[in-house]
Amino acid sequence: MGEPMRHEPLTLMTVHAHPDDEAIGTGGILARYAAEGVRTVLVTCTRGEVGEIVDLTVAQPENLAEVRVAELKTASALLQVSALEFLGYRDSGMMGTPENDDPRAFYRADLDEATGRLVALVRCYRPQVLVTYDENGFYGHPDHIQANRVTVAAFHAAGDPSRYPELGLDPWTPSKLYYNAIPRSRMLEFIRRLGDLQIEGPFDDEDEPENFGTPDELIAATVDVRAYARVKREALAAHRSQVGPETFFLKLPLPIWDEAFGVEYFVRAASSVPAPTPEDDLFAGLRRA
Repeated sequence: MGEPMRHEPLTLMTVHAHPDDEAIGTGGILARYAAEGVRTVLVTCTRGEVGEIVDLTVAQPENLAEVRVAELKTASALLQVSALEFLGYRDSGMMGTPENDDPRAFYRADLDEATGRLVALVRCYRPQVLVTYDENGFYGHPDHIQANRVTVAAFHAAGDPSRYPELGLDPWTPSKLYYNAIPRSRMLEFIRRLGDLQIEGPFDDEDEPENFGTPDELIAATVDVRAYARVKREALAAHRSQVGPETFFLKLPLPIWDEAFGVEYFVRAASSVPAPTPEDDLFAGLRRA
């Protein structure tokens, strides 16, 4: 491991919408970089108050937020997350639902105010690498879309001393911004493997499989997390209110799980440092020899 540039500790910050989102797309990098001595910060925008409960012996609607926070703390410990932060908004539910119209919902939050909350965390932890979803929130969930909007805005605002001076924190500009992704070719292969195993996936009959995933040519970073695939699975399983033993993820045979989730993929949305394309390290260009 080289020393970080500018004498700052290497820090990764991931921004997710709900408890459990962290495990699938970024559980591997959180665990891998933590094991390498990188400081890892997980920001969760909501407490998942309106998630679908898969086991009513684990949680009820009235205590779901508290249960999901506890589950997230367990998952974060498994992934060796250095710091867990909440942005403080309410789960927005899906488009067209009453929850989505709730003025407390993250999707309805004032963008400037929400950006300020994340800017405060960016200036506090000073990450070089910031990771969130793409503009479509990976699959169109309103909270994921809002997470993208807020993270992109914070990425650009945190280093500007004229923005949010009331925070009383020194400006800090992350060097790189990534969107977690799944290459379209890998998604199609995963759908095929589910079919071969006769495991029902998350896709509706009217869904067009070729529309899932990110075009392969947009993938800029491919990170090997095979050594952490099993702990990533443990972290996902810790979210017992949302992921039961019959959930398709946990029905996958372990070798298939390792194959499907032992690599994590990212679109590089912005970088102020030279970095190769493709790259196999989100901190490429940020380590000192």
